[in-house]
Amino acid sequence: MNLLDAVLAFCFGYPFVMAWYWIVGAVVHEQRWERHEPRYDRPPALDAYPPVSILVPCFNEEDTARETFAALDRIEYPDYEVIAINDGSKDRTAEVLAQIAKEMPRLRVVHLATNQGKSTALNVGALAANSQILVCIDGDALLDPRALTWFVRRFQLNAGLGAITGNPRIRNRSSLLGRLQVGEFSAIVGLIKRAQTVYGALFTVSGVICAFRKRALHDAGWWASGALTDDVDASWAIQIAGWAITYEPKAICWILMPETLRGLWRQRLRWAEGGTQAVLGRTASLFARRRWRLLPTWINFFLSVAWAYTMFVAILWWIVASLAGMPPSGASPLPGDGGLLLALVYFAQMLVGVLLDRRYEKDLPESLFWVVWYPLAFWMLQAATSIVGVPKALNRPMHAQGTWVSPDRGLR
Repeated sequence: MNLLDAVLAFCFGYPFVMAWYWIVGAVVHEQRWERHEPRYDRPPALDAYPPVSILVPCFNEEDTARETFAALDRIEYPDYEVIAINDGSKDRTAEVLAQIAKEMPRLRVVHLATNQGKSTALNVGALAANSQILVCIDGDALLDPRALTWFVRRFQLNAGLGAITGNPRIRNRSSLLGRLQVGEFSAIVGLIKRAQTVYGALFTVSGVICAFRKRALHDAGWWASGALTDDVDASWAIQIAGWAITYEPKAICWILMPETLRGLWRQRLRWAEGGTQAVLGRTASLFARRRWRLLPTWINFFLSVAWAYTMFVAILWWIVASLAGMPPSGASPLPGDGGLLLALVYFAQMLVGVLLDRRYEKDLPESLFWVVWYPLAFWMLQAATSIVGVPKALNRPMHAQGTWVSPDRGLR
């Protein structure tokens, strides 16, 4: 096999192998942890209901805060508090939170004078919290009333769990881009988190809906203030500290996602840059502490980056060769036999994702037409953001503050 053949084999083989890797892991997860579980809207009674603190970092949330905290006021759990951290918002968030606090006795509000980033806001909220279990959601998310019970139950079943990632579901679907992301969170995100749970280590919790033991966060050094993606960095730190992370699909949260190409690009570029920053920053600790359970996830991250750059070079070479009238070579954007085989695998991946998630979202099969296209779009988006995001992460100052800006929250 010459170099070109090896490049083309990698361009095709990596997503092909990973699709089956996720499918097999997700099916095993369903058989082991989901098949005989109660319905997500009928959680079993717990032996004990320890107090839980819900942390909600807020930055410019005046338009979404009332909806978010109204959902938190309907939580079906006997002992919980809500802590809102206003991270130097420039709009009327502070006034809106003050009004909500008068109507919601279990809500406490902490104000930061300047925007210091989500990680700092979470650290402040954790210090203010009275509970040993912390549940974190975003300021525009709607937490399912039963989510706390499912989180606490998983912690009670496994004393070695340091964190749990919940199941974010898309609630804005008024555009094609919104409908495509419904597919992403079933055929991609859900499958990956199920599979990684089976294989022993998660790349990240979903920052929009996750739960932590305070002790695990303490062992991990809390949230790093310079982290662009607080969820990725904390996930690696907690697992390197010796704690496990798992996926709880019954802990549901309804979220808003970008519905413009610009908003989606900015979000995924930040994810790519922040993910690279987190993995590179934790690599030395991973090997120093010999956390070999994380090694497959670590290797896969670098393979995904290598695949992105390989695809870029192969497609660029195909374009140059075509313009120069040379024999076609490189990764053609036109579907051939390999492309058709990948399409069939993506269809299988999508079908498994929908079948697994239909118990949590009954109208999911209605989105089937839109869902089928997303696995291909996901790989292309991942490649593009990796190509741009990796150099940005490498050139980012080591002690830069991880502040945030208001994201595109779609059309509702």
